[in-house]
Amino acid sequence: MSSALYGPDGFFVSGPGPAAHFRTSVHASPVFASCLLRLLSSLDGALGQPARLDVVDVGAGRGELLRSLSLAVGVSGEPTRSGRSGLIPPRAGSPETLTTTAAAGVSPPTEPATLGSSPAAPVPLAQRVRLVAVEKAPRPEDLPPEIEWVDEIPQGITGLLVATEWLDNVPLDLAVDTPEGWRYLLVDPATGEESTGDPVTPEDADWLKQWWPSPAPASAEIGRSRDEAWADAVGRLDRGLALGVDYGHLRDHRPVAGSLTGYRGGRQVAPVPDGSCDVTAHVAMDSVASAGERVARCAYTLVSQREGLRALGADGGRPPLSMASRDPAGYLRALAAASAVAELTDPAGLGGHWWLLQPVGVTVDPLMAR
Repeated sequence: MSSALYGPDGFFVSGPGPAAHFRTSVHASPVFASCLLRLLSSLDGALGQPARLDVVDVGAGRGELLRSLSLAVGVSGEPTRSGRSGLIPPRAGSPETLTTTAAAGVSPPTEPATLGSSPAAPVPLAQRVRLVAVEKAPRPEDLPPEIEWVDEIPQGITGLLVATEWLDNVPLDLAVDTPEGWRYLLVDPATGEESTGDPVTPEDADWLKQWWPSPAPASAEIGRSRDEAWADAVGRLDRGLALGVDYGHLRDHRPVAGSLTGYRGGRQVAPVPDGSCDVTAHVAMDSVASAGERVARCAYTLVSQREGLRALGADGGRPPLSMASRDPAGYLRALAAASAVAELTDPAGLGGHWWLLQPVGVTVDPLMAR
């Protein structure tokens, strides 16, 4: 799996990138970046407007999320104006004409800053923010110069670490239940043919006993490598918030037959680890969360994406019909934005993703603007 995804000719390293094969929340709508900017702004206040505010995107694809955030923050640090991306909701009391919240699909804040209120920053956010993309693929030629591109998560982060659909692509081992106990599942990387291998190690057996206790499971994905990856990521935060967004499951509802699958060209395919397709499995979110909590020594919050985005103001409400005669073009844009929010919050789709929020060295309101 590691070679198929991250080797020299791996799926995430070569070719046009994941956006050509499947649709994530980042690709679905700029409203997702808008909500993250609200979260970032509130976190900035909770941290006391540090001289440098890091935004580290782990598994950055081709930098789509950071491109949106870069445009949204702008050189002046003000919210995006009409005529640009329509990302950011207006700030209360601003005398300037900003893109309407209806057009952005995000409700205006009704309270002062969440995650810790503070006065306006003396130095604009645009002058303090540091955007860092973490990805194994080469740096895209058209990536804005203000976005750093690295292949490992940096140390000493102060700010926001976000991992959108990263953990599901952290390589792991699979196990099958046999009369002799758990054994590794082997696969031919050229054909996808499967066979049963050696008994699992004591460490993996302990993980399965604690985190995959489903009755009579046929197979399981051993999430210990993902626990370690998330714990390492959280450990690189000095102060701030780690946000993991992924599809997954909890201890009492593990998939009996596992969830390993593949994606290519927008279609689900057999997960043959030959580098031609994405190879992915759902995340044991409670196990990952527990690993992060041990490192951060602070309670985590685990909610659905639907809850998380709505707490940040993305309610998906339709614009008033009266707007159609007053501003027909704006009404159509607002309808499109409402449709995008509906996709992001659909509990049967992207809205069913989990949001894992792990604060480190900072007191935050885990439910944000809710």
